Amino acid sequence: MGRVIFDIETVGADFDTLEPAVQDYLIKWAENDDEKERIKESLSFYPLTGEIVAIGMLNPDTNKGAVYFQAPGVRIEPFEEDGVRYECGAEKDILEKFWQAVRAYDQIVTFNGRAFDCPFIAVRSAVHRIKPARNLIPYRYSDKDHIDLFDQLSFYGATKRRFPLDMWCRVFGIKSPKEEGITGYDVKNLFQAGRYTDIARYCAGDLTATKEVLSVWENYIRFP
Repeated sequence: MGRVIFDIETVGADFDTLEPAVQDYLIKWAENDDEKERIKESLSFYPLTGEIVAIGMLNPDTNKGAVYFQAPGVRIEPFEEDGVRYECGAEKDILEKFWQAVRAYDQIVTFNGRAFDCPFIAVRSAVHRIKPARNLIPYRYSDKDHIDLFDQLSFYGATKRRFPLDMWCRVFGIKSPKEEGITGYDVKNLFQAGRYTDIARYCAGDLTATKEVLSVWENYIRFP
């Protein structure tokens, strides 16, 4: 059934709500207060201390897709914008929708998915006792089943620096979602403020940017 790009947005737990044993483990090796604060602000990077608040999916060939997102305490009816359908639910709900949809595609496309999105999805799914519908992390040195553009554009880590999606967008003249004034670091504050649809639209923007970077890679970097 073709291929699909996907991306996630995450938020970390409030450090003070974690069990004392977990708090101690996280900051055990911190050498000073500044390092402790950095640890507390990085909880969204790890599936053991964070959760998924949005999963976006986009078929780069049809430009159709969906964003499944959390909106706790708020009733938001499904809606569609620019070919993307938006649906809300709890984390378990959006993970179940993701697995149901992704199983139908022959190839998946991500930006840093192998190191972040895919392991995060796998662990959070296990938390909710949801079995994976496919292998999201197949053999790394092949783009047959999974194109991770972060890997491809760094030539599997051969280059000295590995740049984020925003940097590649700017170099290739592609509109970056960050130009709208939102970054991944803002997601937690937006979530706490109840700006759930803003997070969902930001996730959709990442999908579009990834699609455009994919096109550049396929047409001008990848050797046929």
